[in-house]
Amino acid sequence: MDLRKWIFVILIVSVFEPQISIGGSEFSKQFLKLAKEDEVFDWMVGIRRRIHENPELGYEEFETSKLIRDELDKLGIDYKYPVAVTGVVGYIGSGEPPFVAIRADMDALQMQEMVEWKHKSKVAGKMHACGHDAHVTMLLGAAKILKSHSHLLKGTVVLVFQPAEEGGGGAIRVIDSGILKDVKAIFGLHVSPGLPLGQVSSKSGVLLAGSGFFEAVITGKGGHAAIPQHSIDPILAASNVVVSLQHLVSREADPLDSQVVTVAKFQGGGAFNVIPDSVTIGGTFRAFSKESFMHLKQRIEEVIIGQATVQRCNATVEFSSKDKPFFPAAINDEGLHKYFLEVARDVLGDSNVKSMLPLMGSEDFSVYQEVMPGYFYFLGMKSESNKKPVSVHSPFFEINEDILPFGAAMHASLVFNYLTEIQSSETHDEL
Repeated sequence: MDLRKWIFVILIVSVFEPQISIGGSEFSKQFLKLAKEDEVFDWMVGIRRRIHENPELGYEEFETSKLIRDELDKLGIDYKYPVAVTGVVGYIGSGEPPFVAIRADMDALQMQEMVEWKHKSKVAGKMHACGHDAHVTMLLGAAKILKSHSHLLKGTVVLVFQPAEEGGGGAIRVIDSGILKDVKAIFGLHVSPGLPLGQVSSKSGVLLAGSGFFEAVITGKGGHAAIPQHSIDPILAASNVVVSLQHLVSREADPLDSQVVTVAKFQGGGAFNVIPDSVTIGGTFRAFSKESFMHLKQRIEEVIIGQATVQRCNATVEFSSKDKPFFPAAINDEGLHKYFLEVARDVLGDSNVKSMLPLMGSEDFSVYQEVMPGYFYFLGMKSESNKKPVSVHSPFFEINEDILPFGAAMHASLVFNYLTEIQSSETHDEL
């Protein structure tokens, strides 16, 4: 080989060597090992327990937000606050494009914790029953890992600590703030009690359903229970409404187009012998496609008003509000799905990366996916000692804290390697 060829080879190696030396597999395994070290693991456990002891509802996460900011300060990570009332958005890396984001939700649920343990909720009627305390902790764990490798980041990682996921539309406010306008992609996860510890599951395309809320007031004419002919019974009308709403799914929807209507609120009357003047019902409706979702919304209103009229009652129906907005279906980007599989196999091994069917649950992470490529997945925490785990939104829900290193490592690996691949791709394009 002549001198000119040797010079060409040296130039090519010098261009590609940085990408090769920080290859995904090497650092992904290193991140998981680092997250499992006693110092990092114990630190994450401590954070998670502090958050769990002090649960806060949507847009009330002031103490949770302060804890996050205190930890970011200790790590030397810059951030912006407030975002969407109580949210925090941090930055690790060069501060320059490209930008890639990781998101964790912060809010708790309005329920009384029934698990007896040293670090149970100290706030009556509030509990982290959906794992958001673990989500915040894992994102902070990823921040700690990434900060120690920030000199290798070829761009900027954006840490999104989001309020009010549980129906409050926190993601909408984050997007409306404009703080993520330059982000190229975003990743998010949710703990899964049913999946084995350290296993992930997801799919390309539609993953979670779009969802909305409805509330209806059915008004009749109150009176004595002994003389119903002198009254117009709104309880009877509301009962017919509940039954008829189920026919929308069983008799109007295509069986291959999954839809759900659930009436979960039914309030009316306060005495055994008095027919009330009105009854309030409410619930949710869900579908995978926007067309089916909007059709379902239309028919819910028609059925409620129509059935009330049959029973000589009047009805008013309200849907989305500022406090309870509609959420679109969560749709995973196809390109990010292929990328996710590659990184997850590096971190967790081939046997721990599974595919899944879509779920009728909803997540406001879908709001991010409507404006940028996004990817959402589930991370397992079921262990041998917990063979019959309780589902989320249960007062008996418990987090297996052994999940924390896996979430931190997955977060860190996905964004670290994403920035590396972007730079590698741009280098190839230039050549």
